[in-house]
Parts: sequence; C-alpha cells; structure tokens
Amino acid sequence: MQESTVTAKGQTTLPKDVRAALCIEPGDKLRYLLLDGEVRILRARPVRGLKGVLKRSDQAPVSLGAMEEAIAEGATNASE
Repeated sequence: MQESTVTAKGQTTLPKDVRAALCIEPGDKLRYLLLDGEVRILRARPVRGLKGVLKRSDQAPVSLGAMEEAIAEGATNASE
C-alpha cells in the first residue's frame, strides 16, 4: 500500500509506483471520484484521445443521415 503526507496547503506527492501505474507525467491532469468515503484517482484524458474507440473493423461507418433516421424512428416507436 502506498502512502504520502498532505502539506498545510493540501498538496501531496503521488508515489512513483502510482504515477507509473496511471502513466502520469508532469503536466497531466487528474480526476477524483468520491465513492462512499473513498477516492478513486484517474488520469484525465482529452476528448480527442477517444478517436477510434468505437471503430470496428467488421462494421461500415454510419452516415449522419442514417443516424438521424434511426433517431427519428426510435422516437416514433417510443411514442406508440
């Protein structure tokens, strides 16, 4: 278990093992999730880092028009 001390200014140093596990480098931003008295630390990622996350080699790209049709159809079916 890793441990660090909080300064009077509320600052702390993340242990080297924690920085390595999260691939944290100087200048990176962190996010803190509060969960029932515990904190989960995540490395924040820019939105552009999500490019290609949903891409599947067996699936053709969907046009904006096709997306709008599917949304309209779903809205119509939901009101029935």
